[in-house]
Amino acid sequence: MHPKLARQFEQRDKVVADGEIDWALGESLAIGSLLLEGTNVRLTGQDTRRGTFSQRHAVLVDNATGAEWLPLAELGGVSASTASGVASTASGAGGAGRVGHFTIKDSLLSEYAAVGFEYGYSVEAQNDLVAWEAQFGDFWNGAEIIVDNFLVAAEDKWGQHSGLVLLLPHGYEGQGPEHSSARIERFLTLCARGNLRVTEPTTAAQYFHLLRAQVKTPARKPLVVFTPKSLLRARTARSPIQAFTSGSFAEVLDDPAAAQEGFDPDRVERVVLCAGKVAYDALGRRDELSDAAASVVVARVEQIYPWPADQITALLDRYANAREVVWLQEEPENMGAWGFVHMRLHALIRETHRLRHVSRAESASPASGSAALHHLEQEDLLTRAIG
Repeated sequence: MHPKLARQFEQRDKVVADGEIDWALGESLAIGSLLLEGTNVRLTGQDTRRGTFSQRHAVLVDNATGAEWLPLAELGGVSASTASGVASTASGAGGAGRVGHFTIKDSLLSEYAAVGFEYGYSVEAQNDLVAWEAQFGDFWNGAEIIVDNFLVAAEDKWGQHSGLVLLLPHGYEGQGPEHSSARIERFLTLCARGNLRVTEPTTAAQYFHLLRAQVKTPARKPLVVFTPKSLLRARTARSPIQAFTSGSFAEVLDDPAAAQEGFDPDRVERVVLCAGKVAYDALGRRDELSDAAASVVVARVEQIYPWPADQITALLDRYANAREVVWLQEEPENMGAWGFVHMRLHALIRETHRLRHVSRAESASPASGSAALHHLEQEDLLTRAIG
């Protein structure tokens, strides 16, 4: 391996030794466990073998000879066709059963062609995990015709089923208007009659359980996952190993402080709901402010559609004295999830809580091209949401 890559794997070993799993390894555990259970896994995308953010490295390349090796293709004695990135099928460890095919390829830079092909593949390969990953979530707009006409409506129109997974890196981190937004609002506009599952997981274990559930759920639907960028290596997004050996995907996550000794839910006055990376920013701000530490909780809505009304109601019931609910998002007011969640939150809490939202100002562009302005806007969001 390249020396820099070797150091990266050594660092991952240290994280595991400390009892934690990061995002990329959580994904590998999901894929590997499915392969060992006999499920074929196909993952393609614009920089997918390495990972856009150099986080995956599913294919290792000999720094001297150029030879390639796929570690996940070796599970249970499976041999690999390394040049193409395709694993062959073989008996499982000890002959216990079939090990699934593993395919991982870098797709051409035509989202229309690539997503169209993967959609068709997923229709035929009903029992496989089939996923396409955008280099940045913004780029799926090149495949909007496929999404509009097939992914969201084919079941309603023709009874045609697909379990295709779209992995769309999303998050406002000062990278400009073309590398920030996967256009959550566009997918939510297309959601009806349970046709999609739209999620934004924030921990490695959540992502692990979500990928496995996509295969294990009998009535499979297309799955849209807004994946992180900076969180790929963030300590806060790691999960303890126990979170992978038990539990399941949670549509809503309570504030981590609620599990700490001495926490008093009766002191909470404001509940901040949000999705994605901004939750960690809000938690950080809350913990900095001693006057907010006891009175504000930050909860994460990990699944936006189907809308988890029961889970949100149960969350709010834990904080009987809270009278204000805030929806916090990084996106401009006319984008992101606010337009979708507004009426749903209002229907849940109009008799019990005051509802307000915090977002960037309405905009024609998804994000500012100025890093300095981005940081000013981010500071403003946290001030209005937390204090």
